[in-house]
Amino acid sequence: QVHLVESGGGLVQPGGSLRLSCAVSGFTLDTYSIGWFRQAPGKQRELVAGISSGDWTFHGDSVKGRFRISRDNPRNTVYLQMNNLKPEDTAVYYCAAASSGNIRRPDSWGQGTQVTVSS
Repeated sequence: QVHLVESGGGLVQPGGSLRLSCAVSGFTLDTYSIGWFRQAPGKQRELVAGISSGDWTFHGDSVKGRFRISRDNPRNTVYLQMNNLKPEDTAVYYCAAASSGNIRRPDSWGQGTQVTVSS
């Protein structure tokens, strides 16, 4: 059974950094595409970053140059390093897995972790 667990969220001041982790189980990490999504109150869920089984990466325009997705296959963990955080990055962050490889159509989700950027 596919299982994803996020951690690493919290409260940080503008300009600060956080690293989110997504621990996966029930499948071989390097055979799936994994993505990080976020949803702020009153807004639609947004794809922030993704990484394919072949290590191709995607970063949304709003986070490009500030966030970086990476994967540690032996640890079955995907990370989202977030630097220079802004108040508009405040959201619940979810990791998701796509067995088809298309991260815009994931079939498994984690429970989410809250990120709040505020002074």
